Amino acid sequence: MHRIPLAERMRPTTLNEVIGQTHLLDDGEILRQIVKKGEPVSLILWGPPGSGKTTLARIIANEVKAEFIELSAVTSGKKDVEKVVEHARQNWNLQLRTILFVDEIHRFNKAQQDAFLPHVESGLITLIGATTENPSFEIITPLLSRSRVLVLQPLSKDEVIAILKHALKQEKKTKFVTPKALDYLAELSGGDARVALGNLELSLSMNEHKVTPEIVKIAAQKRVPGYDKKGDMHYNVISAFIKSMRGSNVDATLYYLARMIDAGEDPKFIARRMVIFASEDIGLAGNGALGLALNAFQAVERVGMPESGYILFHVATALAKSEKSRQTTDAMHRAQALARRYQDAPVPLHLRNAPTKLMEDLGYAKDYKWEADFKHGKGFLPDELKDEKIF
Repeated sequence: MHRIPLAERMRPTTLNEVIGQTHLLDDGEILRQIVKKGEPVSLILWGPPGSGKTTLARIIANEVKAEFIELSAVTSGKKDVEKVVEHARQNWNLQLRTILFVDEIHRFNKAQQDAFLPHVESGLITLIGATTENPSFEIITPLLSRSRVLVLQPLSKDEVIAILKHALKQEKKTKFVTPKALDYLAELSGGDARVALGNLELSLSMNEHKVTPEIVKIAAQKRVPGYDKKGDMHYNVISAFIKSMRGSNVDATLYYLARMIDAGEDPKFIARRMVIFASEDIGLAGNGALGLALNAFQAVERVGMPESGYILFHVATALAKSEKSRQTTDAMHRAQALARRYQDAPVPLHLRNAPTKLMEDLGYAKDYKWEADFKHGKGFLPDELKDEKIF
């Protein structure tokens, strides 16, 4: 007989049963308000695996008495979306709300995401998308503007332990797992409740009368990670990687890159930071660096891991060895400061277009010539800024 996995059996069915995400679930916070009002809104739930995205979507649908339809962007296509829309129309006629939950919504391309827009806009569908990727980069702007983006945090170690204790209590097996084993299970989980419960279930199947850290280690087949993709170590290591490239230290660059890849860091995150670095820190010293980094990002997207490792190590080495220049970066900051300070400075008349005779008579485009590298005698900056040097 097929047995439902422990993680699925332990899935909360009401907001009060959820452990963690207090910034969204406490009294007065947004998810509590949505459920209290009974009015669902389209949401993008952004957070790491096992933080409760699917669980919260199901609870919202249940609490607001809407039909819950779930699609995975990995396995679903346009026809699946069309079927959901047709079903939602039938529900609409029956005065029943439809919540469409799209797991890994970032896997849908622009055209697929566009297909949701008119139905989200009309209210036919309430969309709840779940993603582990930054929505700013992966979700189309019109869809983002019609949704609330909620950030879920990885569960803390104490929260994972609380979930494990609750599961053991429900399964009547509390006395079979030592406190040290529970602690080790929480450490191994990386803030992912599903991983923690899966490892617990496997450990119990190996020795349900005495689960120790040694049993957990054998069941999980992995060491305690020293790198949490959403925690301090994540930011510390990427910072060290960038600073090592900036300092032209290839050895340190490659060491920190290897640590990130070994810890399971998203290769697109690493490639994206290298694209930024190519302009911010190399800039005019090597104009080809931006193209190289951008090609790396596109290649990583198309090739995938583990082969993308070659691309990341190749380009990180090239960026570290490249000459550095912050001329354009410094100029950008000076230009931004001046633009904020003189945001209403009038554009000089001689630089304005003169599409009518009246404007020409008023001095628009006066003495301007359509010539390559033409330098007007009155310059190009507004009068207030004529003595300023940006670059």
